[in-house]
Amino acid sequence: MGEVRTGVYICHCGSNIAGKVDVAQVSQHAGSLDSVVVARDYKFMCSEPGQDMIKQDIKNLNLNRVVVASCSPKMHEPTFRKVCEQAGLNRYLFQMANIREHCSWVTDDRQKATEKTKSLVEAAVRRVYYHEPLEMREVPVNPSTLVVGAGIAGIQAALEIADSHHKVYLVEREPSIGGHMVQLDKTFPTLDCSACILTPKMSDVGSHPYIELLSYSEVEEVSGYVGNFKVKIKKKARYVDEEKCTGCGLCQTKCPWKVTSEFDMGLGQRKVIYTPFPQAVPNVPIIDRPNCVYFQKGKCRACEKFCEAGAIDFEQKDKLVEVEVGNIIIATGFQTLDPSAMPQYSYGKYDNIITGLEFERLCNATGPTGGNIQLKDGSTPRSVALIHCVGSRDKKYHDYCSRVCCMYALKHSHLIKEKTNAEVYQIFTDIRCFGKDYEDFYQRLVHEGVNFVRGKVQHITSTNGKEADKGRLTITAEDPDNGKVTQVVADMVVLCTAIEAQQDVEKVARTFSISRKADGFFLERHPKMDPVATMTDGIYIAGCCQGPKDIPDTVSQASAAAAQVLVLITKGKVELEANTAVIDEAHCSGCLTCNLLCPYSAITFDEKKKVSSINEALCKGCGVCVAACPSGAITGRHFTTQQIMAEIEGVLV
Repeated sequence: MGEVRTGVYICHCGSNIAGKVDVAQVSQHAGSLDSVVVARDYKFMCSEPGQDMIKQDIKNLNLNRVVVASCSPKMHEPTFRKVCEQAGLNRYLFQMANIREHCSWVTDDRQKATEKTKSLVEAAVRRVYYHEPLEMREVPVNPSTLVVGAGIAGIQAALEIADSHHKVYLVEREPSIGGHMVQLDKTFPTLDCSACILTPKMSDVGSHPYIELLSYSEVEEVSGYVGNFKVKIKKKARYVDEEKCTGCGLCQTKCPWKVTSEFDMGLGQRKVIYTPFPQAVPNVPIIDRPNCVYFQKGKCRACEKFCEAGAIDFEQKDKLVEVEVGNIIIATGFQTLDPSAMPQYSYGKYDNIITGLEFERLCNATGPTGGNIQLKDGSTPRSVALIHCVGSRDKKYHDYCSRVCCMYALKHSHLIKEKTNAEVYQIFTDIRCFGKDYEDFYQRLVHEGVNFVRGKVQHITSTNGKEADKGRLTITAEDPDNGKVTQVVADMVVLCTAIEAQQDVEKVARTFSISRKADGFFLERHPKMDPVATMTDGIYIAGCCQGPKDIPDTVSQASAAAAQVLVLITKGKVELEANTAVIDEAHCSGCLTCNLLCPYSAITFDEKKKVSSINEALCKGCGVCVAACPSGAITGRHFTTQQIMAEIEGVLV
């Protein structure tokens, strides 16, 4: 190693650091340390003058190491690494000391904060002394993209990418694309027809030359890394040949068997061979094998007899499709909470207590009642109560706000008033109208005469008393602030249930090697600065799989994910960090400890050599394997024992 010449730069960060730390004293101390040839302090090191200061010193003073003591490396480490590179210095010959979050923001005493800052700076100087230049690697990016989930988020992302003339594989596990949005009647606050907005986009997906739609399919396995993923997709048998089917619907008309419709939330029926709804894409029916009389008893085959196109294929098998893509967008959506386990709401006990999504199908023109809001006996309700926060903002169930419930409760109230002129009660703890024009919509409902009752529901019972009240429901609610108890009598109760993560979210997270939050939703890389990326490069999330959100936010996030994908496709290559782990095969015992612990599935075992190896494109340099290896065979580049011990000594001396 030649002479080490280090430059140290202390940032004031306005008063964030300088308000608690004597930066001049720290700078003076840094200048006295071994290998340091220049030490300066400046108001904002991240500013252009601050960056120019570092560049000039590297060139004029022949610096070959740089230390910046400022904020979190998560904020500006890429900034200062770039500065070093622009001045001709390898980016890994730089070290950052976090003296804001680790010192000035958490230490009240100025003298103690100053002394602590000196220690942190000295630790960085000692560490950077042992840094070695490392080279970034580049890998090509496959321009094809996989989008998983074809609700509005997946549809939006797929169209954004496909419209840029790049191949998209769109995978949807249901027989048709559309997700929950296609079940809705109107959207708030504009009261647009949901299907009118969505179905043109669905048609675009179905006919787009750059989109390969894999409906009724599920991702089975994902391997590879950013730019080069290999994906295995199981395309489940529909028992209808998609190439031959003309979508005439005769098979459905002639099928003699009916079962409960999942699309209509159990309120209506469908045939055993069916398309979920009239505008389904693809417009190809599917045979419900568990309910098909032929598959269960060997009889019937009516659909086959009447299909003039010969599209019915009872011998059809599941197929495994393998695709190669450069990026993946996960848009697997959400499910609504089942209120059956919440006894205070009596869901399932009384006929006319339904969920918000069930109400959507009830008032939809394509729903089981043709859009008529009616009770189980077919009569029109005289009064309807809508209960907010069913499972949301409740520590027993989900402590988060589901964000859309208040607004769709207001929308439902308007539709009830419009179609039945019934008395409407909203039973709430708080009304949250956060989006564009949402507050105006709330005020509109106030003027329409909706009754707002503040209270948390204690129980719902059948109304006793007058003959006229027979079959009605009594909702008892208590105001959380003053304890006042209110009772509301209604013919129908609509439960505004929480949005929650899909039931198979854990399996999906494992398949794609991404993380989840405590609430079950997928974890983004950074909630503010990078809300659509995951910890796995090349895999993005969009829509309600990341957390509850309304349609505008879902579409925005889907477009953002597509934009990030297009950036990588346009570049044609991706740079990979060099600070990965490396295994010394001579010392590897083949114990598989590292394979089991790696959170990124970056380590594989060579059965012939009986040693493990690391795929550097997948490795994130987290160090788990380095710490766990019982043989000491794994080294973390840029986090060697020598570097870490020098840093520790700098703090302790």
